[in-house]
Amino acid sequence: MQKEELIRQELRKTGKYMMDYGLAWGTAGNISARISADEYMITASGTYLGELDHTDLVVCSLSGEAVAWDIQKQFDTSKKPSKETPMHRAIYENRPDIGAVLHASPFYTTLVACSSNEIPSNWFVETMYYLERVERVGYYHPGTLELGNAVAEKAKSANILLLENHGVLVYDVNIKEARMALQTLEMACKMLITSRSAKVEMNGLSNAVERDFLDNAGYKPRRDW
Repeated sequence: MQKEELIRQELRKTGKYMMDYGLAWGTAGNISARISADEYMITASGTYLGELDHTDLVVCSLSGEAVAWDIQKQFDTSKKPSKETPMHRAIYENRPDIGAVLHASPFYTTLVACSSNEIPSNWFVETMYYLERVERVGYYHPGTLELGNAVAEKAKSANILLLENHGVLVYDVNIKEARMALQTLEMACKMLITSRSAKVEMNGLSNAVERDFLDNAGYKPRRDW
């Protein structure tokens, strides 16, 4: 099976996964994956992530143009890529190590993105790895070049960008890792809000322990920031 078809299947599964686990809702959100050095596949404008079909995924070049794709010798360029393409393109242009980008508005994560709360990374193993570096991007209208430029400025400093009053952008080396990061983020945000509402004091690990885990535990390959 060709690489492009495998990626298409993975994106379809990821869209359903995000819906099934409350990581996306309605037609909000868009996802993409790199298929070559200068091309990536992204959901079409207005699609429902839980029921993606082959025609709901559009191949784009880093120049921003949609590229025709071929299934059973029939080309289809009728659907437009997501209007959030500038954000996705900004990540792929500035992070050659990145293989997938997920944009969504999960409930608890978006709640935090609309607040001044910071997300601790030192609570447990997954937060130490996936939430090591989280940055914020100020509000710009969705789909604008201004938002894409703001994302480009922060792309190299984190793998999770909280989009204020909008949602979140998660990106990683492949679709699976990006999906795990998104679910870990939503769980951490839920724990943050729930613990504060219940007045439960969360005990984080020390900076030294967190650094030792990242450097020596071998849980995941160490990120080279």
